[in-house]
Amino acid sequence: MKILFATDGSEYSEGAAKFLTRFKLTKDDEISILHVMNWVPVMTEWETLYTDFREIREEIAPRVLESAENILKMTGAKTGASFIEGYPAKEIVDAGSGSDLVVMGATGLRGIGSLIVGSVTKEVAIKSHSPVLAVRPPQWEKSGKLKVLFASDGSPFSDAMTRTLSSIPFPDDTEITILNVITSVLSDIPERFAIEINDRIKTIVAREREKESGESEKNLEKAVNGLAGKFASIEKMSVFGNPSEVIINTAETMKADIIALGSSGMRGIKGMLGSVSRYVLSHCKCSVLIGKT
Repeated sequence: MKILFATDGSEYSEGAAKFLTRFKLTKDDEISILHVMNWVPVMTEWETLYTDFREIREEIAPRVLESAENILKMTGAKTGASFIEGYPAKEIVDAGSGSDLVVMGATGLRGIGSLIVGSVTKEVAIKSHSPVLAVRPPQWEKSGKLKVLFASDGSPFSDAMTRTLSSIPFPDDTEITILNVITSVLSDIPERFAIEINDRIKTIVAREREKESGESEKNLEKAVNGLAGKFASIEKMSVFGNPSEVIINTAETMKADIIALGSSGMRGIKGMLGSVSRYVLSHCKCSVLIGKT
């Protein structure tokens, strides 16, 4: 597996590096460590100012890369490091185009609080052609089995995530729960009016729910078959409700380490990050793996 690890030298980046040491990587895997610094020319009467900035950057960059590499060497994978001047999100997306996975801290040097996703991480998650794993602080120091919540809706985006999950070298004892959220046919009817629905409508609703539950089971089975032999423990569940809320609440209940979901869903547009993916990335407390087609 080829992994691009983007670091800015912050504690969030080093925490993400520590999280990667929990994976079952070998010498056949490759981790390319990338550090990007903004190239901002300084136009003032002090002509030496930008030169001084550049000298400082050239001194700091190797230390940032060395710090990440010292941690990632513990994975057993081959490592290499490089430094680029430019706009961070663009350079990371370009560098990660040939990778199987892009890994970075969910928040960087300019982050405010551990639950707010950094602007660079969010932009990379949106524009990257490769799957992106955004690692949150709670996962840095945790040990024991990894727990993955895979939110699948049977779309091509979810199928792509199934392939991604199968390719990532998770530890042998990793537990995965496949979740399919069903949007109720009553979702547009205010709850206080639902009790007034007549028997005919109730029959229609019951029939539709049975149909939706059947489709949900098919989607779950497809995902289970796609992951067969990869995980020792695979659970599946269907839940009626709002996808964003159900995914986050389920992840918190099961104490998931990673929420895995496609970049978009059944109504998604190729190349765009869907509303559910955006919401989960912005509001969940655990790490998020965004799949790509």
